[in-house]
Amino acid sequence: MACTSRDINTAIRESSGWIPILRSEIGKSIVGQRYMIDRMIVGLLAGGHILLEGIPGLGKTLAVKSLALAIQASFRRIQFTPDMLPADIIGTQIYDQKTGEFHTKKGPIFANIVLADEINRAPAKVQSALLEGMQELQVTIGGETNKLPELFTVFATENSMEHEGTYPLPESQVDRFFLKLKIEYPSRAEEIKILDEGAKPNREILVNAVVSPDQILQSRRLIGEIFMDEKVQEYIVDIVLATRNPSKYNIDIDHFIECGASPRATIALALAAKSWAFLQGRGYVTPQDVKTIGLDVLRHRIVTTYIAESENVTSEILAAKIFNTIRTP
Repeated sequence: MACTSRDINTAIRESSGWIPILRSEIGKSIVGQRYMIDRMIVGLLAGGHILLEGIPGLGKTLAVKSLALAIQASFRRIQFTPDMLPADIIGTQIYDQKTGEFHTKKGPIFANIVLADEINRAPAKVQSALLEGMQELQVTIGGETNKLPELFTVFATENSMEHEGTYPLPESQVDRFFLKLKIEYPSRAEEIKILDEGAKPNREILVNAVVSPDQILQSRRLIGEIFMDEKVQEYIVDIVLATRNPSKYNIDIDHFIECGASPRATIALALAAKSWAFLQGRGYVTPQDVKTIGLDVLRHRIVTTYIAESENVTSEILAAKIFNTIRTP
């Protein structure tokens, strides 16, 4: 393994060669959306799960499916509905009358890439069926523990404008998501390209497998070796602490925050910054890496008060204010 800064940089440049190839392959089916694609790759590198929020029709589902095809990974899509049961996700035990024994029938969670489509349309008991797998890479069915693949990532989508018939995600579930992405409309130029390519009958796009799961896992093992200076570590800790006690950092937003980010956010922010540095082909983390990926780590981890809701102050606004106030090393 790499031992000096030069060795680390060389190893990362060599190991990250698959990233532009993967971006290009996904680009066959997705126009633009570089923000979403890059952060999906960050999730794979860090072994974290991703929550995608945006209106319907922005390509969230297609992007996840294209990613799975491009990395030669098994893919399962779960359409969440109000009448679902936990067994519809993790599986169940079926009694065999001939043998008099129970056999485990595994659910769709047993895949490398799992798309939980419209996750907030199912009640909390169904949403929570994902918790054990997301945290421990295992699922318990009928008292029997079943391991999930080493490369396992949940991509969950929710539509920000649809409120009727939806159930809010429990805080414990939201905190399990490594990143929360806000997917925006494409630019005018991208919209024209979408129109040009999409308005063709029988249009078929083939996404080829250009990266193997082993390549991603090998790159993931390098993430831990990326250098992070002590000042950058302190910067990350100050940002997270400011979500819990902002007045200590001279940020007057205490009345807007009911609950700040947990220590899981500190770890996630460091891992996300290292993964972002990897995407840039660097073996060290800069404060700008932290700022670039920081909102995606924190926007869903700050619980706002009723005062904030009444004044339309979102957790994203609060996180942005913290990043703009805490001094960059």
